[in-house]
This record gives sequence, C-alpha cells and structure tokens, in this order.
Amino acid sequence: MVRTPTVRCAAAAADRPVHLKLENLQPAGSFKLRPIANAMLSRPRAALSAGVHTFSSGNSSVAMAWMARRMGLTATAVVPDGTPQSKLELLRNLDARIVSQPFAQWWSAVTAGGGSQFESVYIDAVRDPASFAGNGTIAREILEDVPDVEAIFVPFGGGGLACGIANALRAAGSAVKVIVCELETAHPFKSARAAGRPVESQCDPGFVTGVGFGAVLAEMWPLASRLIDDTLTVSLSEVVNAIKLLAESNKVVAEGAGAIPVAAALSKRHQFSNVCAVVSGGNLDPALLAKILRDEPIR
Repeated sequence: MVRTPTVRCAAAAADRPVHLKLENLQPAGSFKLRPIANAMLSRPRAALSAGVHTFSSGNSSVAMAWMARRMGLTATAVVPDGTPQSKLELLRNLDARIVSQPFAQWWSAVTAGGGSQFESVYIDAVRDPASFAGNGTIAREILEDVPDVEAIFVPFGGGGLACGIANALRAAGSAVKVIVCELETAHPFKSARAAGRPVESQCDPGFVTGVGFGAVLAEMWPLASRLIDDTLTVSLSEVVNAIKLLAESNKVVAEGAGAIPVAAALSKRHQFSNVCAVVSGGNLDPALLAKILRDEPIR
C-alpha cells in the first residue's frame, strides 16, 4: 500500500487552501485498494482458495484483481454493460475474468450484497467492516498531514469511503466535517437526506462512473445519515474543469469521480476556509483526458 501524499491544489485561492489527498497514486489507481485489501487480508487464506469476485463498475474490481494476483488467487470482475474500455483493459492486464451484465441485473446483485452464481468469495468494498477500517486510514493520514483541516470532501458511490472516513474521524475525537459531493444530475445521498430515507432519484452521471447510482444502499443509510455532515452538488462542466485544472496545475490525473470533490471544494459554495478533497481515483480513459485538455465537448 502507498501512504499517498496530501498536496495543495495549485488552482485554489491562497486564502482558501484546498488540499488534495492523492488516492489516484495507489498501485491500482484508486482508494479502493485500501478497503478491498483489508477485506481480503482479514479472511483466513484457506477461505479464499476458490478465488474472489466482486460487482463493480471498475475500481473495486481493479483493486480486487491487483490483490488477487499478489496473493495468487483467481479473480472475477462482474461489471455493468458500458463499463469504460480503459478499466476493462486494466482488468485484462491483471488476468481477471470479466463478466458483463445489464445494469439492472448488476445493480440488483449490488443491492443484494452479491450473487449466488459464483463459487468464489464475494468481496464487498462498501459494507464489509474490514473495508470500513481500510477507508478510515485515509482520515488518519489527512489529520496527520493537515492538522488544521476543517472539512474533508468525498465523492459518494456506495458510501463506504465517506462513512469509513467519518467513522475514523469520530473515533479519533475529531470535529472535522465530512462533506459528500455528488453531481447535480445524479445525487442519491442528497435525495435520501431530503426524504429522510433512501429513495430512487435521477441518475444521469454522464461520463462519470462509480457514483450517482439510483439510490443509497439500504444498509448504508443509517450510517450515512448519522455520520455525514452535509452535501454539495456540482455540474458535469465543473467536473470537466476540475480534471483540466488538476492536470495542468498539479500534474494530477483524476477520473470523474475523483474530480467531483475537487470541483466542490473550488466552487466556494461552502463556508470552510481550509479543506481537503479526496482524489479518489485516476483511472481516466486517456482519450477522454485528451478531449478535456483540448476543450472539446464532453458528455
């Protein structure tokens, strides 16, 4: 594992610093290596002899395949139809078996906590307590690197990252706020918070993957509603701008989900003067990055 650096965002105003927790620098390209590795290493090795599988739109599968190859295990990545080719190529390079399913079937398995069609062990990057602990290490490192941070901005996919960070902060007695960042066109947590319960909401994340699913997982809602302090939404154009700013000013490659909290932190639509944005991943399709850098239209 890499203890990823925390650096200042060069595009932020000097009197309102934005720090970047660069989880895109993990060997598998995203923070998911922390929860996945902890979930796998917390099990007896013999229990994993039949291999492992997960249901993931990309980064969890990549992290699982990376760990499986390191441990000498077989890995099956169950992905929804339309998963970006760049992430599928990462999986192929890690010798993972890829099973593609229609989104509705895939999402049904995600909400059910896995499927029964595989003999291998299901690895859950969101709901496994060991995964929570893995995500919590990010909070520990941010507190060490930026002791005066006021809030941590986090993208919301399944909720494991935000809740794991918040749980670690509370366990440490920290008053640092956790702000969930979503898209204006795909915001399950904001919708759930307004309704007081998980509800189906609009889901149009555009080119951004791994976030903005139809609803908050039922098991995650009690934790998320208690641990998360607030929400912020940003537009897809703000995410595109954040990706370009990060590449040009900090030489950082962030995928869409990883740029969402950066866009929110730079938006000035919050009251904090010293924040840290978790750049959750950097597995961005090179062709898409090239279009963004050339200012070409992105959907």
